Amino acid sequence: MDNYIYLLIIVITVVLGYSFRFLTISGSIAAALVGILTMLGLHIQGLFLLGVFFVTSSFWSKYKRMQKNKVEERHAKGSQRDWQQVIANGGGAAVASLLYYFSPEPVWIYLFSIFIASSNSDTWASEIGTLSKKAPISIRTLSIAENGTSGAMSILGTFAGVSGALLIALLSFILFDFSYDLAILIFIFGFLGNIIDTMLGAFFQASYQCTQCHTETEKTVHCGHKTKKTRGFSFLNNDLVNFLSSLIAALVGFVVYTYL
Repeated sequence: MDNYIYLLIIVITVVLGYSFRFLTISGSIAAALVGILTMLGLHIQGLFLLGVFFVTSSFWSKYKRMQKNKVEERHAKGSQRDWQQVIANGGGAAVASLLYYFSPEPVWIYLFSIFIASSNSDTWASEIGTLSKKAPISIRTLSIAENGTSGAMSILGTFAGVSGALLIALLSFILFDFSYDLAILIFIFGFLGNIIDTMLGAFFQASYQCTQCHTETEKTVHCGHKTKKTRGFSFLNNDLVNFLSSLIAALVGFVVYTYL
């Protein structure tokens, strides 16, 4: 009976996410899959943690949306998440939950929490940081950059990233009865995922320039014309950067866990 209730919660959440334009159709399908895999392994606790990430990240993505319109010109996608964005942010956690279903070892819950903490930290940093009144600093050039530039950091965005990782670590501590040490590690590696994301964005993610308005952007088409790649690897877009940063943080967290 519990599984049917959990499934109903997933369906309602996905429908609401699509209705409020947080998710595209493909994003809704992917979100349902991530929710089901989370339900199988970690039940209501996992769904709650996943739900906190989804609700808070969706809120911050819509918060003061009008002020973010200019910033979105730099991003490849808007605030409505498609399947690639959903998998990039929730796919690793879903796999960790599935592994726990087949092999109920605490390490999978720990890694699940790191995946969520990393995604939450990065999303909060990106969405809140773009509202900073003080321009961010590019870690590649160490010069002032415009809001929304990949690989740039601001004080507000950094504080938001720390807060996002800390929230998930605290909730993991409560939901899964972790020790203080593990909760601290979830916080550290969650925020580390955000830092890795910034570094990958600065040095390796593909960046383009519009040939018409000369805006630096992640889009391959801007102002109705194909953009010119200025740096990075063409295959390394923002979705892949998000996924890799969480994966690397989780792998480092796994190594540390094995030596505890």
